[in-house]
Amino acid sequence: MGANNGKQYGSEGKGSSSISSDVSSSTDHTPTQAQKNVATSEDSDLSMRTLSTPSPALICPPNLPGFQNGRGSSTSSSSITGETVAMVHSPPPTRLTHPLIRLASRPQKEQASIERLPDQAMVQVFSFLPTNQLCRCARVCRRWYNLAWDPRLWRTIRLTGETINVDRALKVLTRRLCQDTPNVCLMLETVSVSGCRRLTDRGLYTIAQCCPELRRLEVSGCYNISNEAVFDVVSLCPNLEHLDVSGCSKVTCISLTREASIKLSPLHGKQISIRYLDMTDCFVLEDEGLHTIAAHCTQLTHLYLRRCVRLTDEGLRYLMIYCASIKELSVSDCRFVSDFGLREIAKLESRLRYLSIAHCGRVTDVGIRYVAKYCGKLRYLNARGCEGITDHGLEYLAKNCAKLKSLDIGKCPLVSDTGLECLALNCFNLKRLSLKSCESITGQGLQIVAANCFDLQMLNVQDCEVSVEALRFVKRHCKRCVIEHTNPAFF
Repeated sequence: MGANNGKQYGSEGKGSSSISSDVSSSTDHTPTQAQKNVATSEDSDLSMRTLSTPSPALICPPNLPGFQNGRGSSTSSSSITGETVAMVHSPPPTRLTHPLIRLASRPQKEQASIERLPDQAMVQVFSFLPTNQLCRCARVCRRWYNLAWDPRLWRTIRLTGETINVDRALKVLTRRLCQDTPNVCLMLETVSVSGCRRLTDRGLYTIAQCCPELRRLEVSGCYNISNEAVFDVVSLCPNLEHLDVSGCSKVTCISLTREASIKLSPLHGKQISIRYLDMTDCFVLEDEGLHTIAAHCTQLTHLYLRRCVRLTDEGLRYLMIYCASIKELSVSDCRFVSDFGLREIAKLESRLRYLSIAHCGRVTDVGIRYVAKYCGKLRYLNARGCEGITDHGLEYLAKNCAKLKSLDIGKCPLVSDTGLECLALNCFNLKRLSLKSCESITGQGLQIVAANCFDLQMLNVQDCEVSVEALRFVKRHCKRCVIEHTNPAFF
């Protein structure tokens, strides 16, 4: 590093000292001072730095290795304890070729190669770092501190880990990002804290208060958050488009707070701009909650309700009344969804491109016919485990959805080679096909598929009675196809 970048400072930037003390109080270890090194050599290079910035120990476990300074020739040691970072570079040994020959004076040590990069290039490099590593870089020197807190680098906050105090981390980071624009982070658009199980309503409330420009929020697996916190985010972040609350078992609805509803017109539900909503594993979600979601989030295009086991056909009826723009829908493992629910889904018509009804045991050929008749632009269908589907339903699907690219009919014992033949003769663009555990499928059906679907890229025939010759035939005709099988004779 350049000599001017190694100066000690304790309050670089507005309010940085108080931020450091706040972060220090949230960690388990205490600050210590690095030992002083004494260098007697004339060309020794001693660099001690004590920097002030949010501690990486708040964001990542304290036992991770310290940030390396990037010099190739000098040896260095780095320790991060509390709020102190110390880096000491020992001088290189003096080498004499002959006792009577005096070496010329050593040239001044060249500047580290990374320090030669302009600020714009450094910011570009920093843009690829996750949040915890960016905080580490801010502790290297004054120049890196200023560059690491460039607002352009803080469009996204991404934290991971089950043990970190994520509520405290969000409070400290948003406080630092609000220095130039008091109380609001105008640049922050994405917050991802999936898997941070210590996240509570307090952390979401911090996001709602400080991030009015938020567009993407991922809190998957954060099971301590409740409806009230989600309501705050939706009400105070009008630009929110992507919301992932999968695995948040306490979330049963997406709506505005009562205060926001009073201030706005009754039609404000149309102003909620959420387009992507993932509520997978929200076990408590019921039809009434889905009704409220549909009424407030009318712009939905992607909706995932996997394993929302309390939903019925009535909930899907509400959904189709308000959300007519849905392109992707998943109701996998919703055991109460039947052919009547698929009749409601068919009202999406040509807008529907992706549909997953895996393990919906009440679905039969009747429901498949509804979808195939009205949703002619369907590209993806997952009907694994729908044991009521037969060759007749598959034939109707193939003739009406000729642009189908991905189909999963695994564990459908009533589908045979006859249905596969109809599929192969109509869906030439098929790229992915899963027939896992289809007991009635033989090698003949696979050969017909391979002879007509040249673009096939993935074929799953695990637990199917197919011969090695049939598998080799598929491999010859579909050069790029990856075959998943359980036949030990084929390799």
